[in-house]
Amino acid sequence: MDVKQRNRLYENLSSYARKCIFAILSVAALPNHIAFIMDGNRRYSKQHNLIDGAGHRLGFSSLMSMLRYCYELGVKYVTIYAFSIENFKRSPEEVQSLMDLMEEKIEGLIKEESLVNQYGVRVYFIGNLKLLSKPVRLAAERAMDATAKNSKAVLSICIAYTSTDEILNAVQESCEVKWDERRNELNQENTSIGLLDIEKRMYMAVAPDPDIIIRTSGETRLSNFLLWQSANCLLYSPSVLWPEIGFWHLVKAILDFQTHLYYLKKQYVHMK
Repeated sequence: MDVKQRNRLYENLSSYARKCIFAILSVAALPNHIAFIMDGNRRYSKQHNLIDGAGHRLGFSSLMSMLRYCYELGVKYVTIYAFSIENFKRSPEEVQSLMDLMEEKIEGLIKEESLVNQYGVRVYFIGNLKLLSKPVRLAAERAMDATAKNSKAVLSICIAYTSTDEILNAVQESCEVKWDERRNELNQENTSIGLLDIEKRMYMAVAPDPDIIIRTSGETRLSNFLLWQSANCLLYSPSVLWPEIGFWHLVKAILDFQTHLYYLKKQYVHMK
């Protein structure tokens, strides 16, 4: 048996084993939306004496594995924190390197054989996209257009994003709409801004609130990610760095979610 045959056999056995485990997990409630904070790519590079950018490239490979596992399990919504607005404060060289990597990987998403097309995933880029370099912004727009007809699952990529920017933008848009309605005498009676006005103008209005947020490297901070949407979700924080995350970390997160589901639902009903 040559190397290719052994690899194919291993992949088939791994896929079969995952299906068996997913069948067991499916006996209980499954999360509808999982979000990831991909923390630890730079630390991984330093710990392993890798060249600059190698940790992020390995991290992208881990992301593809996590997406595959989620879509195999039937999780419809996945959101990733790819690049914070705060990350623009890093050195110009590092920011440019990350932008180049993003452009390269975004272009890969729209290839016919890509994972998103294999699983029928619609891609959204979430955030203040005006802050991105023109090549990355155009690549993001092409990817959204190319996957617009996919309807089996949704991948939201938060890029040039923070929750405070998202909330501020939603409030500003709500004020502008109410002002236009009043000026045009379309709505003279109700000029107040309500919760629904803001929520429907949030960047993340394309997806329901997350059930689980997974942040690697053992950190329990949300770092300005989905603050509005995460009031009643489970936070799971494995100690591994992002390039080290694997299948069993996802399984553990889902088991934790299933264990605490009653409490999470109770809290949600109480807040409503």
